[in-house]
Amino acid sequence: MLRVFLRWSLLLPAALFVTACGRSPADHQQTLLVFGTLLDIKAYTDKPEQFNKAVQSLDETFQDMHREWHAWKGEGELVRLNRAFADGQAMSVSESLGDLLRQSQAYSQQSDGLFNPAIGRLIGLWGFHSDEPPGGPPPDPNAIQALLDASPSMDDIRFDGNLLSSANETVEIDLGAFAKGYALNLAIEKLKTFGIGHAIVNAGGDLCVSGRHGDRPWAIGIRHPLGEGVIASVDVSDGECVLTSGNYERYREYEGIRYAHILDPRTGYPVEHVASATVISPDGGLADAAATALSVAGPDSWHRIAHQMELNQVMLVNEKGRVYITPEMKARIVFQQSVDAVIISEP
Repeated sequence: MLRVFLRWSLLLPAALFVTACGRSPADHQQTLLVFGTLLDIKAYTDKPEQFNKAVQSLDETFQDMHREWHAWKGEGELVRLNRAFADGQAMSVSESLGDLLRQSQAYSQQSDGLFNPAIGRLIGLWGFHSDEPPGGPPPDPNAIQALLDASPSMDDIRFDGNLLSSANETVEIDLGAFAKGYALNLAIEKLKTFGIGHAIVNAGGDLCVSGRHGDRPWAIGIRHPLGEGVIASVDVSDGECVLTSGNYERYREYEGIRYAHILDPRTGYPVEHVASATVISPDGGLADAAATALSVAGPDSWHRIAHQMELNQVMLVNEKGRVYITPEMKARIVFQQSVDAVIISEP
């Protein structure tokens, strides 16, 4: 995922001075470990006690989500559901998981199946169901082909209220390309219920914001996925989320070849033509799913998929560093490096 740097770290000493003098609001920050990554929560507020209570509540919520929605660890709800699918059985799920899967199915359809959380077995076959980077040679091509022939998809899932079943026993749900964005939106809303209306929640470079940082918007810098430093900066408005899918931080390597963790459901192999895809949207879950789908679509068809998913603020960087960008995204970002940019205005 694209690393995001917040351009306000130098304000912290001043913020501490303001707090000491009794003036407010000020910067407050806490970090949680959830979803296998650090969740950085920063607020510009005059209610530090409420902020601390909100973070405690978020920690409890996210730990529960991590436990119940993990695709391969423990005995959470998603693990049990995948087991039921494999056994050809139906299972009742919680309202929250049912809602998550309905949204996932809709986004899968909008993306022509390029966002496909049903390929959990394929993800596991490539070794990405692990906390450690996988090693060794790629999977047996015959095993990959067998899963392609089975063609697991979100359309195989049947909904009878919250009673779920699958017409395809090879369906195995992995929500890694969707749940984080969904959770970031939830975090912003929960902070608001505690009276914290100006905040940024950042999980491994994916983020959602509310309000402003004092008299200016929240501002972020986006690291170049193929080089050093920041490729672009952007002001993020109230209620917006910035989600990125990148193939350069999580991968397996064998004999000098890197195999990205983003898999193309059509071929069974990692994508090679996109280094990163960034999406800005008020819906974190949609942006998360779309970033994966656009990475798979690649430079030739990403804009068609973005149009189908009703997104117009998108930027891709291909494996050679060329930037593909919508006019709406180009109008608001500021490139910090010289780039070869192609503006795409029609699908």
